[in-house]
Amino acid sequence: MANIATIPITNVYMGGDYTGQILVGPKQQPMNVILDTGSSALALDGTKYKPDVSGGDQTTDLAQTDSYGDGSTWTGAVIKTEISVGGGANPVVLESGNAAIAYNASASMFGATDGILGLAYAPLDDAFTMADDTWTNQYTSVQVRSGKAGPIQPYLTQLAAGGVVSDIISFVTRRSFVHMGGGGASDPLNQGLMIVGGGEESTTLYTGAFQNVKVLSDAWYCTSLKSVIVGNADPIVARIAGPKGMPSNSIIDSGTNSLALSAQLLKAILSKFSTAQQALLKSSVMDQKLVSAGDLKLAEWPTLTFVLEGDTGDVSLDVLPSNYWQVNTQNVGSAAAAITPGEPGLAILGLPLMNGYFTIFDGEADSGRGVVRFATRAD
Repeated sequence: MANIATIPITNVYMGGDYTGQILVGPKQQPMNVILDTGSSALALDGTKYKPDVSGGDQTTDLAQTDSYGDGSTWTGAVIKTEISVGGGANPVVLESGNAAIAYNASASMFGATDGILGLAYAPLDDAFTMADDTWTNQYTSVQVRSGKAGPIQPYLTQLAAGGVVSDIISFVTRRSFVHMGGGGASDPLNQGLMIVGGGEESTTLYTGAFQNVKVLSDAWYCTSLKSVIVGNADPIVARIAGPKGMPSNSIIDSGTNSLALSAQLLKAILSKFSTAQQALLKSSVMDQKLVSAGDLKLAEWPTLTFVLEGDTGDVSLDVLPSNYWQVNTQNVGSAAAAITPGEPGLAILGLPLMNGYFTIFDGEADSGRGVVRFATRAD
């Protein structure tokens, strides 16, 4: 029977994005990594982890280079190493796991963390075969992209293929930005859980039935956003066609700490708020200014409902005002909207959508295409 591991996670190291600890290499070195369902590679900061070849790490002729929506990048050498998650008597252990040791990274890539763990599908995890050992030679990103391209198995896929765990990852999250004034990493609002290999059996973490959002492509967790409802207003119909090169108009992504919406959709949503509410939202969303939490009067704000295509019918997911407004962020008494302008035709539905729910990313459902499951969070 496959194992299931539960890992404490926190948002304090990346200012909102969640991180969790994995153990890497022959000495099982603790590494605090960003948890991202919007990418697939496991990359470790090369200034914090060096391959222990004498202990059992294996270098290869494979290299990877990757970039993200915020402009951060890295280039690294792929090694084979042991990766463990979860404590107690039954940790989830992956022998000979693929990990890129990033010897070159932009300043914003890892921040206070030790790396990034991509939790999406294999098509996003491409590597390049080079002429020689990539840790020894440390090719540039331009040189890497001139190599022979081909996918390698990402972490979850390797675990599932080896019968170690199921290709399922689940999250409990509570915030999109760090909550100030409550004790930092010890503040329960800045903590959460990630479950590797399961989720539905953790019945104390959710209430009620699951709603299943259909995944349209096994690359990102691509979904079809049908409409957005602001309070009791008429639905705003979403543009069905996604941007060029994308198989859908929306993505559910644990590595994005906002609702990133196209200018057209964002304008339509803002128009449904009262004049005073529009002014506060525009100040935060468009001008990127903090607003006074005392000016918000959150009880007067409407719920945002995102309607997505489900396996058997439409799925309606609510984002409460307390989730799309983050109170006590950056400073006690300040607030910021967890909504950002995105690219045309695409909605990236990040942590604000997940924070009210127990969220399961099930990569095995629907013949491997996957499904994202939501049940109301229990606490």
